[in-house]
This record gives sequence, C-alpha cells and structure tokens, in this order.
Amino acid sequence: MIVSKRNRLRLAAVATLSTLALGLAGTALAAGPTTTDPAPTGPSVTAPSVTPQPATPQAATQATITAKPSVTTVQAWELFRVTGTTTGLKAGSTVTLQQKQNGAWVTLPASVPTTSSGAYSLGVKLGITGLNELRIVSGDTASPVFTVTVR
Repeated sequence: MIVSKRNRLRLAAVATLSTLALGLAGTALAAGPTTTDPAPTGPSVTAPSVTPQPATPQAATQATITAKPSVTTVQAWELFRVTGTTTGLKAGSTVTLQQKQNGAWVTLPASVPTTSSGAYSLGVKLGITGLNELRIVSGDTASPVFTVTVR
C-alpha cells in the first residue's frame, strides 16, 4: 500500500486530535463509600493462629477488549469513532487500531489511553475504499474483528 506524505500527516493529525480530545474530556474517579466500624466493646476474643499454606496457582484473569464503531459505512477520510471497554488491563493502558491489509494486521497511527474504568473512545479516518477489517489491540490482547465500509 502506498501512503502519501499528505495522508500520513492526516492520520497523524487525527491521532493527535483524538488523544487531545480524550485528555480534555477528563476522567471521573469514583470513590466507593468507606465505613469505619466502632471498636468492639465486649470481652476480647483471640482468634486461633493459622499456619500459612502455600498459595495455589489460580488461573490468570483473561484480558478482554470490546470495540464498536459509530458507523458501518463512511466516505473516505470521514471521521467516525470506535468506542469500547477493556477488562484485565491496567488503567491508562494504550489501545491501538489495527487494519487488515493484504492478509496481515497493520498498526495504524491511532491510539488512546484507557480511562480508570477501562473505557476508551478513538477518532478514526480511513482512506482505503471497500470493506475494512479492523480491531483494537493492547499488547497481546485484541478485540473481535469489526468491519467498516469506506465509499
């Protein structure tokens, strides 16, 4: 695929503006209620001592990413959004858009950090006409493939 300098600059500008827009939107941190139990007033009871047991290996939590485009069909270079959530990833992890080109996944210059709740919103412009197979990735974790048709 031949990408002109102009198109690379457009993609870089979109990625930068998307990152700035997400940063300006801010994130809200929700704090759960805290309670303090009053000190016990009755006679003290000592719990029996427990010998620590070796930890049993537990299944690692599987990280997941969801992705949903705001549209299924767009004009070339028309802005649309891909939104979704992540689980099992650290807050602030970067998610990146990939596009299938000639049978291989190509990382596009469109990425944003996740919020403290794991959500993200990414502005995207595509120039390759036809059916585009896309996914969102972070490290080794990828969303299910979704498609957007560019006219």
